[in-house]
Amino acid sequence: MEMNELRIKLHWLPHVFLFLIVVLSLLPSTHCVNGNDYSQTKNPAVLPIVTELIYNRLSNLSTILTNDIKKDLHFCIKNVESDWDEAFNFRGKLGFLSDCIKKTKGDLTNRLCTAAEIRFYFNSFLDMRDKDSSYLKPNKNCNLTSWKSGCEPGWGCSIGNDKKLDLKSTTIPYRTRDCQPCCEGFFCPMGLTCMIPCPSGSFCPLAKLNKSTGLCDPYGYQIPPGQPNHTCGGADVWADLGSSSDIFCAPGSYCPTTITEVGCSKGHYCRMGSTSEQPCFQLATCNSKTSNQNIRAYGVILIVALSMLLVIIYNCSDQVLSTRERRQAKSREAAARHARETAQARERWKSAKDMAKKRAVGLQQQLSHTFSRKKSTRQPDWKGLGDTTSVPSDNSLPPLHPGTSSAPQQSAPVSKGKKTEPSSLTKMLRKIDENPNSHEGFNLQIGDKNIKKQAPKGKQLHTQSQIFKYAYGQIEKEKAMQQKNKNLTFSGVISMATDVEIKTRPVIEVAFKDLTLTLKGKHKHLLRCVTGKIMPGRVSAVMGPSGAGKTTFLSALSGKATGCTTTGSIFINGKLQSMKSYKKIIGFVPQDDIVHGNLTVEENLRFSARCRLSADMPKPDKVLVVERVIEALGLQAVRDSLVGTVERRGISGGQRKRVNVGLEMVMEPSLLILDEPTSGLDSSSSNLLLRALRREALEGVNICMVVHQPSYSLFKMFDDLILLAKGGLTVYHGSVKKVEEYFSGVGIIVPERVNPPDHYIDILEGLVKPSSGVTSEQLPVRWMLHNGYPVPPDMLQLIDGAGASSSSDASTEPAFAGEFWQDVKYNVEMKKDHMDHNFLKSPDLSNRRTPGVLRQYRYFLGRVGKQRLRESKIQAVDYLILLIAGACLGTLAKVSDETLGSTSYTYTVIAVSLLSKIAALRSFLDKLHYWRERASGISSLANFLSKDTVDHFNTIVKPLVYLSMFYFFNNPRSSFLDNYIVLVFLVYCVTGIAYALAIYLDPSPAQLWSVLLPVVMTLIATQDKDSKVVKVLGRFCYTKWALEAFVIANAERYSGVWLITRCDALYKSGYDLHDWNLCLARLFLFGLLSRVVAFFLMLTFQKK
Repeated sequence: MEMNELRIKLHWLPHVFLFLIVVLSLLPSTHCVNGNDYSQTKNPAVLPIVTELIYNRLSNLSTILTNDIKKDLHFCIKNVESDWDEAFNFRGKLGFLSDCIKKTKGDLTNRLCTAAEIRFYFNSFLDMRDKDSSYLKPNKNCNLTSWKSGCEPGWGCSIGNDKKLDLKSTTIPYRTRDCQPCCEGFFCPMGLTCMIPCPSGSFCPLAKLNKSTGLCDPYGYQIPPGQPNHTCGGADVWADLGSSSDIFCAPGSYCPTTITEVGCSKGHYCRMGSTSEQPCFQLATCNSKTSNQNIRAYGVILIVALSMLLVIIYNCSDQVLSTRERRQAKSREAAARHARETAQARERWKSAKDMAKKRAVGLQQQLSHTFSRKKSTRQPDWKGLGDTTSVPSDNSLPPLHPGTSSAPQQSAPVSKGKKTEPSSLTKMLRKIDENPNSHEGFNLQIGDKNIKKQAPKGKQLHTQSQIFKYAYGQIEKEKAMQQKNKNLTFSGVISMATDVEIKTRPVIEVAFKDLTLTLKGKHKHLLRCVTGKIMPGRVSAVMGPSGAGKTTFLSALSGKATGCTTTGSIFINGKLQSMKSYKKIIGFVPQDDIVHGNLTVEENLRFSARCRLSADMPKPDKVLVVERVIEALGLQAVRDSLVGTVERRGISGGQRKRVNVGLEMVMEPSLLILDEPTSGLDSSSSNLLLRALRREALEGVNICMVVHQPSYSLFKMFDDLILLAKGGLTVYHGSVKKVEEYFSGVGIIVPERVNPPDHYIDILEGLVKPSSGVTSEQLPVRWMLHNGYPVPPDMLQLIDGAGASSSSDASTEPAFAGEFWQDVKYNVEMKKDHMDHNFLKSPDLSNRRTPGVLRQYRYFLGRVGKQRLRESKIQAVDYLILLIAGACLGTLAKVSDETLGSTSYTYTVIAVSLLSKIAALRSFLDKLHYWRERASGISSLANFLSKDTVDHFNTIVKPLVYLSMFYFFNNPRSSFLDNYIVLVFLVYCVTGIAYALAIYLDPSPAQLWSVLLPVVMTLIATQDKDSKVVKVLGRFCYTKWALEAFVIANAERYSGVWLITRCDALYKSGYDLHDWNLCLARLFLFGLLSRVVAFFLMLTFQKK
């Protein structure tokens, strides 16, 4: 056993010695990696291990340089490890490193740049960029006293085999021995004697001398003169593309390693600095050695798809609206026809019953006369017929329909076979006869107190058909009641007075005493010493010559007079209260026809009713109010027609005027003030309008209106007359029936065939002189004396008949400074009045709770959506212009790799900003409509938010339209999604700015500013940042944030050999790679702030 163990041990001895030999053979190689000369071994088996160890040492430099990179290059490096790997990750591609080890005979480690030298190179590079220099700073190896051949471009030196080099060293070592040309895959900067690996995406072969030019191609440096042994070396510099593009892999080729360049194959494209070829899209055209793919076909596909989608959305929306309107019209017509047929059937049925009753009474009287002296046992049977309070039996009624019997009991035995079903008309008539108060018809009996109880409630009606039946049934009932009221008996009047169905409104009685309005700063009286009262249920007319203050008087009554000093008192229902407290139940019809032209008549009226009627009112009742107003104003024929604008013809001027009045009538006001509602109307239209107003007055509405030259028949329809003279003085205020009597008392007789109001106005205008000798200046004084009102001191001389003296009031011309100061005071007081009018709130005493902001927002959303659909042609033009702009800029302004696309994106920001702003201005061009709606109590916030919400559609679509041309014609490195997101935020931002411009400025200046702002802001944002003022201003320019977001999104796609180019472009522009989200947030906040400012201007800025 012992011998065997000894033999086994001796058997392993050769293997142990062989293992020791291998280990010893490896020791020199390992020592070579540590700095010894590789030439001592020249063992090929050790080369891969050495190569891997050197590569690992190079990779470890990233951890040493991380802090420096984060400190100096934080603005262009997001992730140090990731960007380092993309630039210097040569895993699996270490052939150039092995070749260099062989070339330097294992001396590669002593020739590589240490961390200190790499730091020195890039710090010098930053200094060169600031000082516009192309030379490195002097160092211990390369300076004025020591300039070895390794200091020349493309050459490097070693520290020597007897010294140990640590790549992590923080000091530059002495490196002046054994200078040689730089290896392939490395670059040796001029002024440094070490080698740095070329980054991925570069091509760094050995240079060759071009004898014709004397330059070392492809790098372009010269051999130093007087040194015949000096040859062309390797690459000499890695810089930004603008400074040197020598080591960049050529466009149309890709470089899998830094020493290999391969041409791009067909069906692929290779951008400059590529490490691999990218496959082209299926529809793109890519020949061999193509630097970029042509993807315009995808842009065409996108715009076609987008166009089809928009057309489908438009057609579907328009079809839905049209179908809904047609169904609504059919339902409305069917309901109206049903109501008319029911009314006619009831009239026929009542007439038949009345005739039968008369026949029964006549027969009873005849029989009573014949058998008055005879006694019969059947006499009690006829007693019922003689009773006038009883209803005759059905036997005495005429047949209702051919084939039907009027006797219910006797006809049963006759038809024992097949029973005949009564017709629908017979069923309806019998149902009406059995239940006169059924909602199928209506009860004509005045004073029936059970109608409201038996009629269906509005909340119980859900379908459109039921609602219209309810509305038209009520309208036909009201017509019948009006017809019946013409021949009311005393008992009928009493019954009508106690009828719970009679609808009344809150009463507003307005009394005014010594009402005087003086223009601030001018001391001019617009209205003076007006005293009187306008009462509910009466229609008052305000007349007078031009300049008499008629509109001013209405504005004072409605609480809309601003810029004036108001004295006197206005009493509401006997109390001194603000008219603003009742604005929800006060209707004011302006002189101009402020109606939305791109809405139909019914849509205008329905929107006003929805927003201004009580929120608790059921929908059927609101429909009833709208239908009643349409019926009263005679707008049935044009209810579905667009009102029309200046560019687009709509309804006639008279119909438009009636719609203007109807907007206030549908809100069921208690006080209705109208400014010249009959101007421009013919006699018949004026009579129709005034009859509608008189029907409103029957419900207790207080109506006051300015009228110019009414006809005599129209004049007689008014209850009261307020006649004003020039200067706002009252000439007459009282009943229309007594106006001629009063003026006859002062010696003014109306000639025959002359309209009284025309004659009085001619006298006040000075066109006609009264025969009694009374002047127009004396008429207001006569009225004051007639009613016992105090006469102002400056008018006392008119009492004795003397005219006003013009010479006594002569005054000197005010100085320029005094007049200027008065104008300043006037403007300040006007602004103060506007602020008080807009922001000072009065308590709501109207007892009407209108819909809230969210509900009105829903109504506004529907209205604005319809308006946008009807303006689709304008939207299509906007999209077409964006397409053309995108195609032009995508073709002419190519994205440059040198500036990371900064130039083309600058044009994009200007173009999109300008076009989007001009289009967004249209959203708030309807200022007059807004001012009217706001004065009536409609929510300004709902109005603003609805328009902004609808404009979000353009915010989403317009970037797609623009990029469908720009992106696919230009094909930048950044993704389509990144560009789209930036454009969405940009359009959102500029839309808010456009809102503020549209609200604050008139249309022409707003368009001018919309063009100037993006251009000026872009110029400021792209100027050099040497000036602190320009730098500060640039921070507040939205164009800077948009441009920075575009460039950052594009810069993130540049890596490897592009790192220095990326850092240089971002440094020059002052951008930070980490600020992409910050730029988007700034754009959003700027757009949001612009909207807040626009809404504030919307509340404060109004027409003077």
